Amino acid sequence: MEKQSNLSAGEWKLMKQLWARGPATVKELTDALREETNWTRNTIITMLTRLEAKGVVGCQLGGPARRYYPLLERKDAARTETKSFLDRVYGGRVGLMMSAMVESRGLSEDDIAELSAILEKAGGRKT
Repeated sequence: MEKQSNLSAGEWKLMKQLWARGPATVKELTDALREETNWTRNTIITMLTRLEAKGVVGCQLGGPARRYYPLLERKDAARTETKSFLDRVYGGRVGLMMSAMVESRGLSEDDIAELSAILEKAGGRKT
């Protein structure tokens, strides 16, 4: 099954827990997310089922409780989300996004140094 990493905001919250803690039970996830989301056990189960169907979460059977773990790496999910956002909002044009960022809030010296390093590293690559 192909991994579908387009995640909803709620799915991102759940995945962040799995990326941070590794395999976890429904109870552990419910406890970890209770204060932030107030989600019930049933909500967590529904979301895990959806994430399993997308191919981004797996389940270890055995023992007293199922343990869920990420099949999708965080960097891969972030890359897909970033590309989707860039395509949807800026027609895939990085320059338009950067222009909008500069106009809306400006760039700090650290931002500029980081972007310069990224551009220098990418300079030799063809896309």
